[in-house]
Amino acid sequence: QVQLVESGGGLVQPGGSLRLSCAASGINRFYAMGWYRQAPGKQRELVGAITSGGNTNYADSVKGRFTISRDSAKNTVYLQMNSLKPEDTAVYYCNADGSYYGFRVFWGQGTQVTVSS
Repeated sequence: QVQLVESGGGLVQPGGSLRLSCAASGINRFYAMGWYRQAPGKQRELVGAITSGGNTNYADSVKGRFTISRDSAKNTVYLQMNSLKPEDTAVYYCNADGSYYGFRVFWGQGTQVTVSS
């Protein structure tokens, strides 16, 4: 059974930082891992992703501020978010994508990030 458990969300002031964590179980090391977000009234969008080989990509809106990383030994992916802005407010979802190798795609339940003074 696959589980993606997110943690680290919360309320932070503009300019602050948060680190999200996603602990994955039941998946192998070939999965690409990513973070998506969905703000009220908007579509879910990719924030950042990292392949099993460590290649990363980011949404233009977060480049230079957010960093995605993974600890393969712990099967955990992180999203370090710096210089947060009110427009970063959203529910953040962890994603495990094995489709390149013919595996399934899985989602976490989401964690709320609110950037407000």
